[in-house]
Amino acid sequence: MSATIDPDTAWDAFSRRDRTFDGRFVVAVRSTHIYCKPSCAARRPRREHVAFLPDAAAARAAGYRACRRCLPDAVARDRAAVVAAAALLGGDAAPPLAALAAAVEYAPHHFHRLFHRLTSVTPAAYARTCRADRVLAALRGADNVTAAIYAAGYAAPSRFYADATRLGMTPHAAAAGGAGETLRWTRLATPLGPLLLAATARGWSRFGFDEDEANLRAAFPTATLRPGDAADRARATTLIARAAAVAGDASLPPPLRRTAFRTLLHKHATPDS
Repeated sequence: MSATIDPDTAWDAFSRRDRTFDGRFVVAVRSTHIYCKPSCAARRPRREHVAFLPDAAAARAAGYRACRRCLPDAVARDRAAVVAAAALLGGDAAPPLAALAAAVEYAPHHFHRLFHRLTSVTPAAYARTCRADRVLAALRGADNVTAAIYAAGYAAPSRFYADATRLGMTPHAAAAGGAGETLRWTRLATPLGPLLLAATARGWSRFGFDEDEANLRAAFPTATLRPGDAADRARATTLIARAAAVAGDASLPPPLRRTAFRTLLHKHATPDS
């Protein structure tokens, strides 16, 4: 069991069948000699019959066998599949769900649910964030907006323009380094590290982990930058709280979790948020 989880916390998670603790420890039941995931749907044993062990290997070494209902040995495989799929979604040509699921050897609908359960976002939404990350560079390096759309990995202009609100400005203004735009920015703590949030009058333009004003200036060299006021910080704090409330599995790699978190921020962001 992780050093950060004490027995009372583990018992509470097990009692609530909390899926976010799956993979962080296993529950060994002395009366049945079975070990389970914290989220197992089976009837709960008495606490004095339970031990919390670091992982399935430790449980097997202690003489326990895997629960046939919750399949605790599948947790590591599920997590590895999500990590592999996220890498594919971050590529220049994100595969459709059927191809993505086939690549990690899962059925499409099952894998869609699994990816969402562990990350709190869908594969398609995760891919949109990865594509949007490439848009600014593509806009600066292409001869026109249409060329940039395809360079960023979009299959059609309509998909790009559906995501263009993430720029907080027109594509042409973004291509010009934010010319004519004023970005108000603030930097706040999140469960995944410090985050810079910047917005124009149109909406949010940037969510950047471990970034500061210098990074924002590099992204929008011709824009006017202004530190946010108390109202801006309050708006950003509310947005972060909304995303943090539904953040995914804490044991996934930090870069994947940060991309998923930014995806949640975009999901909860509106012109008035």
